[in-house]
Amino acid sequence: MSDLVRLQQNAFVIIGRAGMDIYPDPPGTKTEEVTQFFACLGGSSANIGVAINRHGGQTALVTSVADDAIGRFCLNELDKYGVDRTHVKSVGGEWRNSLAVVESRVEDHQSVIYRNGAADFQMSISDVQAVNYPAYGALITTGTVLAAEPSRSAAFHAFDLAKSAGLPLIFDLDYRPYSWLSTEDAAQTYSRAGALCDIIIGNDVEFGFMAGDYSKGLDKARELAHSTAAIVIYKMGEEGAITLTPTEEFRTGIFPVTALKPTGAGDSFMGGFIASLAVGHSLKDAVLRGSACASIVVSRVGCAPAMPTSAELEDFLSSHPGPTKI
Repeated sequence: MSDLVRLQQNAFVIIGRAGMDIYPDPPGTKTEEVTQFFACLGGSSANIGVAINRHGGQTALVTSVADDAIGRFCLNELDKYGVDRTHVKSVGGEWRNSLAVVESRVEDHQSVIYRNGAADFQMSISDVQAVNYPAYGALITTGTVLAAEPSRSAAFHAFDLAKSAGLPLIFDLDYRPYSWLSTEDAAQTYSRAGALCDIIIGNDVEFGFMAGDYSKGLDKARELAHSTAAIVIYKMGEEGAITLTPTEEFRTGIFPVTALKPTGAGDSFMGGFIASLAVGHSLKDAVLRGSACASIVVSRVGCAPAMPTSAELEDFLSSHPGPTKI
């Protein structure tokens, strides 16, 4: 188990994807009725980088993007949000960036994801070997990077390099079934990754998937907290979250808002939670601040552009009546 004090360095290397999100405009429009779109940076790892930067941290992304107009859009967006893209590689051929068409509506919400020939799966071992791991306080990844080769082998190699440099490993389960060839392969790979990581965040369905039984997700989270992980956060949607460590377990509520869409909450939670730990907030306060960030994002259009700044988070916390009682 790595020393979480390293988080106070407040600089993070993130491995995973950057893509384009397009939203039917104006908000509330169904995709099949749209005449115009709003485009922004997407992809869970890129979104997490933006979220942390908005709170004053520093992030660098390791991934691959397509050598085309969409890939260059992603590079420009990373620059706009201050995410270091030194280790973002452009790949030619038929590889394409992830594209998500996401409605800004809750009722009958539709999200359509295009992942065929995903460019980010071309992240290689040589790409992760080029990173100066001691310059960072932790490595963050999402489960999507593990779904295909060569990205999977590169990610596990990055885990080894980061651990050798003393960095904590932070894992957002982010299970997307459409990216995997089989549930068996996904379950084995997730279990392997989970056993290596110091902070693990996921929802009840994702932990249930890891356990091989959706009724045993919390048992799986507890097992990880009492064996290899320092912090495990078991999210339950509107029912809040359970945070587990080797020595304690506590529940927290959510900050109710009028949601505009159901997406982006997980990335915003991760960014707000890690950024809060990095500047010295207690574990419980960090969880609540992450939850507040999630609520802010679902009430706004987009994911990356919806990530709150520290000032916006403080304003929200000071004006909101507080989290639900659990």
